[in-house]
Formats: sequence, C-alpha cells, structure tokens
Amino acid sequence: MVYSRLPVSAGLPTLANPKPVAAFGNHTAGQRALTEGILDVLQIVFADIILSGDNALVIGMAAAGLPPELRKKAIFFGMALAAGLRIFFAIIASLLLKIPGILFFGGLLLALVCWRFYNDLRRESAAPTSGRMEISESQGSPTRQLSNALITITFADVSMSIDNVVAVAAIARENTQLLVFGLVLAIIFMAFFATIIMKIMTRFKWLPWLGLFFLIYLTLAMLYDGWPQAASLVMNIWAGA
Repeated sequence: MVYSRLPVSAGLPTLANPKPVAAFGNHTAGQRALTEGILDVLQIVFADIILSGDNALVIGMAAAGLPPELRKKAIFFGMALAAGLRIFFAIIASLLLKIPGILFFGGLLLALVCWRFYNDLRRESAAPTSGRMEISESQGSPTRQLSNALITITFADVSMSIDNVVAVAAIARENTQLLVFGLVLAIIFMAFFATIIMKIMTRFKWLPWLGLFFLIYLTLAMLYDGWPQAASLVMNIWAGA
C-alpha cells in the first residue's frame, strides 16, 4: 500500500501569520496609553484645584483687613492678575521644558512650594475655629490700604502662578498638549471657580493636606527622574571648566 506524502500543513490551520498577536499587543499598548493619559489628566485637574484654591485663600487673607468696598476691588484685582499670570507662564512654559536638567531643578522649586504650602496649612490649623486668621484692620488712607493689599497680592500671585506651572509641568513632562490643557484649566479655575474652590477647601480641612501629599509625590518623582540628566549636565559643566 502506498501512502501519498502530503505536507504537514495540508488540511491543518497554520500559525505562520503573526498579525493577530501583533494586533493584540497593539491593543494592549493602546489601552495602557489611554489609562496613563486619563490618570495624568485627573492628576492635573486635582493639582489645579488645590493650587487655585490656595491662591484664592491667600488673596482673601490679604484683602481681609480692608473695608468692604475696597475688599471687593482687591479680590477682583487678585483673581484677574492670577489668571493673567498663568496665561503668561503658559506661553513660556513650553520653552522652559526644553532647558536641559529642568525636570530636576523644577523638582527643587516644587519642594519649596511644598514647604510654603505646609507652612500655610500649619498657620491655618492654628487659626481660630471661627474661620480665617484674624487680621487687624489696615491703617492709613483707603488708597494706602488698597495699595498695601495689592502689593501683597501681586507677590503672592506671581509666586503661586509659577508654582501652578511647575506642578502641571511635573505631570505633563514632555507632553506639550497635556501641559497646555493643564494651564488653560488652571486659568479657568482661577478666573471663574476660585471662590467656590476656596470655600470647599475651607470647609473640608483634609483636602488641602491631601493636596500637599500629592505635591510631595510629584516633587519626589521629578527629582528621581530628572537627576540623571541634571548630574550629566553638572559633570559636563565641571569637565569644561
């Protein structure tokens, strides 16, 4: 009896085409990227809420000693200036991210933000339970009172706008689109929702502390990820000196 010698593959399914496996791998990678993107967006939203609310708290404290008619003007000026400064820093932020070693040095700056934020929260905890810290009425003419408050608000706005940009940049990293989204969101929060956020943070005392721990996490991540590039930059400068 003679048997015909057929190829082994005859009549059997073949696995020679790897496309389904590759497609599955691409699908998994796509899901992972989508999940990471959603987490980044949520982190940016939380950071913007915390820092916008803290900025509004500082503005309210600086204006608290003014007469009622001047207090509204000072708060409006502070909110408008904070929103404007965030627009300015949003424009130059993409340029700052291209500087070698900016991630590590931005982490150092964010560490200072955490320290200042911690001191603010500690003072808030030591304040009377009736609400905000007691601030004596400003002395001098109404114009002088308003000028002093606006100077304080201006310095606070500049500093805290930089803080907001650094925090968003810590999450976005090289993703320019995510950076722009975070800064535009910060501008919207500061322009339209800062007072609401301030009231929520005042009512729920644990929320600012949660924000502080989140900022500490971002600081450690920036320092850890940015150290190799910063160390290389320092070594190159040292070698060229």
